[in-house]
Amino acid sequence: MLIIDVKDSESIDKALKKYKKKYEKSQMLKQLRARKHFTKKSVERRNQVLKAAYRQQILSKPAEI
Repeated sequence: MLIIDVKDSESIDKALKKYKKKYEKSQMLKQLRARKHFTKKSVERRNQVLKAAYRQQILSKPAEI
């Protein structure tokens, strides 16, 4: 459950913006999507390794100017 502290002088738009930001940070949607179907630990680990290798490949490329 997300709790947002809203002051009396703040507008509803500001409160909604705070809520959305907190919701994004909590990664609740990502967790719900992950729980939707079961993935084996070996498949999960392989995906992590592939993502890490991809990230490493991107970071190791020289910056083009």
